[in-house]
Amino acid sequence: MPVKQPTPQESELDDRRYRIRHSAAHVLADAVLELFPHAKYAIGPPVEDGFYYDFDVPTPFTPDDLGRLEAVMRERVARDLPFEMAEVSRDEARALFADQPYKQDIIDGLPEGEPITTCRHGGFLDLCRGRHVESTGRVPAFKLLTTAGAYWRGDERNRMLQRVYGSAWESEAALEEHLRQLEEAAQRDHRRLGRELDLFSTSEAVGPGLVLWHPKGARVRSLMEQVWREEHDRRGYQPVYSPHVGKGALWATSGHLDFYRESMYDAMDVEGQEYFAKPMNCPFHVQIYQSAKRSYRELPIRYTELGAVYRYERSGVLHGLLRVRGFTQDDAHIFCTPEQVEDEVVGVLDFAFHLLRVFGFDDYDVFLSTRPEKAVGDPADWELATEALRRALDRRHVEHLVDEGGGAFYGPKLDIKVRDAIGRSWQCTTIQFDFNLPQRFGLAYDGADGAEHRPYMVHRALFGSLERFFGVLIEHYAGAFPTWLAPVQAVLIPIADRHVDYAHAVRGQLAAAGIRAEVDARNERMNAKIRNAQLAKIPYMLVAGDKEAQANGAAVRLRTGQDLGLLPVDDVTARIVGETARRDPKAP
Repeated sequence: MPVKQPTPQESELDDRRYRIRHSAAHVLADAVLELFPHAKYAIGPPVEDGFYYDFDVPTPFTPDDLGRLEAVMRERVARDLPFEMAEVSRDEARALFADQPYKQDIIDGLPEGEPITTCRHGGFLDLCRGRHVESTGRVPAFKLLTTAGAYWRGDERNRMLQRVYGSAWESEAALEEHLRQLEEAAQRDHRRLGRELDLFSTSEAVGPGLVLWHPKGARVRSLMEQVWREEHDRRGYQPVYSPHVGKGALWATSGHLDFYRESMYDAMDVEGQEYFAKPMNCPFHVQIYQSAKRSYRELPIRYTELGAVYRYERSGVLHGLLRVRGFTQDDAHIFCTPEQVEDEVVGVLDFAFHLLRVFGFDDYDVFLSTRPEKAVGDPADWELATEALRRALDRRHVEHLVDEGGGAFYGPKLDIKVRDAIGRSWQCTTIQFDFNLPQRFGLAYDGADGAEHRPYMVHRALFGSLERFFGVLIEHYAGAFPTWLAPVQAVLIPIADRHVDYAHAVRGQLAAAGIRAEVDARNERMNAKIRNAQLAKIPYMLVAGDKEAQANGAAVRLRTGQDLGLLPVDDVTARIVGETARRDPKAP
């Protein structure tokens, strides 16, 4: 079984970076207390690519404050102060942090008997479990990046703190490369491009985390859905639709009220009964399965739905299309016999890899996520299910990483994380094994032996959600979607008013071939229109003047700046139609 393991060099570098970032967070807290003596400091962990620390201060930090804090941090680094760990009693810890309420809260939350340790460098002391570099001088390259509000312990009922984010690396070269990637990521930010390209928006009048799809964004979504439906039809999936709400008893039976309640919206009272907005589609698909008596001859049954779901996310974690409160899952539930489950997982893996390639993703990591602490079902069933997923990966020779404890509460799962054009990883596809719902709902099928048997269920979403996948697509392509996926594939640019009618005629020819084309008939100079089309990231610009009209052609420019010269309209049409039919992720 090809399980990915980090090399010793990778493990050593990861550990070094963790220690550098953890140490940098302590140095930051020291600098804040130097410049803001009355600040109360909370927590400051290392995170991916950097670190942060939360502070209770009277007013938010400013960009100028970040520069001043960096200067103090560099002074501490230059002094090369050793990091010194010490174990203290609970009473000693309370006394040491007597004027720090957040440290007191942490101390109070520690289980009795758990060791309490501190870390000191120079005059700064913090609660800390350890893993630092030897001294402040071993923090070679860092930069403070930004600030944000953050509720203490992530609970909006608590006080809002000020979070300072920074990045720290083993060398100035590594830091500079990371800052370059951050700059590139900012240029690709789907929220900015969503506004500039008129793709989507959110509105406080509607509510945070609820997406409004504009016509151009909706066009891309419809193309995503078209591919999705075609591929599901080929693979024997049956489309279904389900309501947006369901009775509380349904969610109690499924286990969601016990295991997922914090992510569900409050109940609605309907004629004295509780109803909940659905956070998942699976209980509805179970009901469809249960609507008739089933035989082993019917299995596997594959139900699929583009189902809108609603999950409560704290406002502080909402992020454009990537973290929302209402979204559409490209969901499917496969009901099968125990003997069929491995083949079904293999089929879903093949399907997922194919679909990701269609949209331009061919670099990804696969994770096998195992039983979490909060789980339902017999551990023996979990082991059998986990082994079935492992065997499916083995059959396709898929290297994978193991995410211990990362499974859903009802079963183990496979997660596929794709890498985009600049190397960032995004969670998309998930394949989840479930023996819990069949048991809870008493699902059955008549076997070849005439007896009743319980089916297994496989949950899977390939995009993950349409909203999130669209956000990833925007950032992957920096808004410049390939021709087949572009909301507008070509724009006709008449040179003068007398060429407008010809431009509309050409647009009609393109539209008849299924090409999405527009005419820019505004009273603007030709070069300005070309520039606007490039900013709108439209793949093809067809300039039309006297010469082009006489030749029944257009002067063709690509958004890349390439000039293809005068081409017959039929040739341009064939080129765009061909790129669309191939769903070429690199065209133009």
